[in-house]
Amino acid sequence: MQTVTTLSELRAARARLSEPVGLVPTMGYLHEGHLSLMRRARAECASVVASIFVNPTQFSPEEDLSTYPRDLPRDLSLLEAEGADLVWTPTPEVMYPPGFQTWVTVEEVTQPLEGSMRPGHFRGVATVVAKLFTGVQPQKAYFGQKDAQQSVVIQRMTCDLNFPIEIVICPIVREPDGLAMSSRNTYLNPEGRQAATVLHRGLTAARTAFEAGERDAKQLRRIVTGIIGEEPLARLQYVSCAHPETLQELKMVADMALLSLAVFVGQTRLIDNVVLGEKE
Repeated sequence: MQTVTTLSELRAARARLSEPVGLVPTMGYLHEGHLSLMRRARAECASVVASIFVNPTQFSPEEDLSTYPRDLPRDLSLLEAEGADLVWTPTPEVMYPPGFQTWVTVEEVTQPLEGSMRPGHFRGVATVVAKLFTGVQPQKAYFGQKDAQQSVVIQRMTCDLNFPIEIVICPIVREPDGLAMSSRNTYLNPEGRQAATVLHRGLTAARTAFEAGERDAKQLRRIVTGIIGEEPLARLQYVSCAHPETLQELKMVADMALLSLAVFVGQTRLIDNVVLGEKE
């Protein structure tokens, strides 16, 4: 496994890789969710590139950029064990050189949900992912369903900008008690960690109601809200029942819907989702 930082190093190393190349973009502090993306890429591609970059432009001033968990030696060890051929660890100066002023802005699908709560977040995401794509030039790129809106945004950008890349969205990896794996779970104290299971419980209850025939989106949201409200340490920021591609809120679910939420457990903000009507 080779590790590179600069663009010139990346281009030289990329030229030696066998095709097709799969890219797994990460912000590091890897967990089983990231590693599942690596395994999928390894199974489908001749070469696998991972990137590790805590992207400052997707954090707002009040968010946790300075305290975001980092452990590069551990990450590199995990990636090597999963068979990564190349790891790109650019610095902020590599990604955003002096005088940087060019941004990628995806319009409608960035406006609701996370976009409404985190202004500028998806501009940072779209820009950095576009730069990762142009740097690595993969044939496939792998993302997790946990960041559901991010996946929609990246698929839209890839289509709109004619990137010759297949976007592969992989299932959420969960702890045994249902909590979606996330690097931010490390912020939770023991009481918060137990309380955080309420996200999955709320989504599961709504999915059970959907499978029993409930199609009223307002009622599905109400089910989630009620369960979150029973947990004293949890504070609901939003719950959404939206079209899985446009992210527009639904009144009735015809066949599929993205049921998603953001919840503060103490000071830690967590997101999760399920796709209603998704075929197994």
